[in-house]
Amino acid sequence: MSEKRMLILPVAIVEKINQNRGDLSQGEFIEFLIESYIKGEHGAGGSISEKELQEVKDLLAELKIKIENFEKKAATRDEVQAFQEDTRKLLKSFLDFFVGYGLELGNHSLSGDLRELSSSLGKMDEATDDSNQVKIKWKKE
Repeated sequence: MSEKRMLILPVAIVEKINQNRGDLSQGEFIEFLIESYIKGEHGAGGSISEKELQEVKDLLAELKIKIENFEKKAATRDEVQAFQEDTRKLLKSFLDFFVGYGLELGNHSLSGDLRELSSSLGKMDEATDDSNQVKIKWKKE
């Protein structure tokens, strides 16, 4: 085992060591500081080591990959608008079917109302506004 010695330090320095040492023990952190200073990494204008630079590059590469994956999963504005348009067409188809089916089952003829309803549905199909509501007038005789 290695020999151990005691080093007496002022309280202010011990507090700085404890604040900045992270997961290292006090002894490991002091050893790291001394070795860094001896190797010449002791503050050349706030420069960083090659190891730290490589770690930052690796983190940036990981972040870039995550952003690209997120962009692949996200829908674009055009896709959302196409989805809305397809949904409107599908709703119109259902409405056409159920109105037509209801009229077929009815006992009396509503040919005038049927033409009016068909024309209003045709107008709705041609409209490209962004309204979220469909209004249908229904007349009972």
